[in-house]
Amino acid sequence: METPIKDGREKLRKWVLIIVMHLLAVLAWQAWITLGEVEPYIMPAPLDTFATLLEFKEYRWVHNTMITAASVFGGFWLAVVVGITLAVLFSWSRWLNDALMPLIVSLNMIPKVALGPIFIVWFSYGLGPNILIAFSICFLPILITTTRGLGEVEPELIDLVRTLRASRWQIFTKIQLPGALPFIFSGMKVAVVLAVAGAIVGEFIASEEGLGYLMMQVQVTLDTAGMFMAVLMITAVGVTLYAIVLLLERLLVVSDARME
Repeated sequence: METPIKDGREKLRKWVLIIVMHLLAVLAWQAWITLGEVEPYIMPAPLDTFATLLEFKEYRWVHNTMITAASVFGGFWLAVVVGITLAVLFSWSRWLNDALMPLIVSLNMIPKVALGPIFIVWFSYGLGPNILIAFSICFLPILITTTRGLGEVEPELIDLVRTLRASRWQIFTKIQLPGALPFIFSGMKVAVVLAVAGAIVGEFIASEEGLGYLMMQVQVTLDTAGMFMAVLMITAVGVTLYAIVLLLERLLVVSDARME
C-alpha cells in the first residue's frame, strides 16, 4: 500500500511531466517558425497566437468559449443520461435490446454533417442544434459500453442474490452498476472527444456564435493566429470535460476498489 507521501510525490511527478511536455511542444512550435521562416498566414508564432487573447472586443473569447462549452457539455451529459438509461432498459429486457439496438446503430450511421441543415429547419440557429449534433455523435459509445458492462456480471452471482430474495433494483444498484462503472467511464472518455467534434461541426453549419463559428469568420481574412487560438480554446474545453470525467472515475471507481 502506497504511503500518502509517496502517492503525493507520484502525483507531483506526473504533473511536472505534463507541464514540461506541453512547454516543449510550444518551444518546438516556436523553433519551427523561427528556423523554417514560415509565413505568418501559414503558421503563426506562439506569441502572436496568444496575443489574440488581449483583443477582447474583436474575438469575444469569453462569450464564444462559453457557447462552445455549453454545446459540448450539454451534448455530452445528455448522451450520458440517455445512453445509460437505455442501457439499463436493454439489460432488463432482452426483447427491447433486440428490437431497438439495431435501429439505433442504423440511425447512428447517418452522417452528422447532414443533420445540420435538418436541425436548422426544425430548431433554427442557436445552441439547441449544436447540443443535438454533439449528442448524436457521442451517444452510441456510451450506450454500447454501458450495455456490455451491465451484461458482464457472472450469471451465478445473479442467481445467488436472487435466492436471497434481492429485488431487481437491488441487483442493479449493488452488483450490475458497480461492475459496469469501468465500462461506462471508458465509453464516456471516448464520448468526450466525439462531443467536442460534434459541437464544432454544429457551429460550422448551424450557429452564429461559438468558437467554431469564429473560426469560419476569421478564415475569410486569413487570420491564422485567431484560428489557432480558437483551436487551443476548443482543446481547453475538451480537456476540462475529460478532467471532470477522470475525477468522477477516480471518485466512483477507484474509491470503490480501495474499499474492497
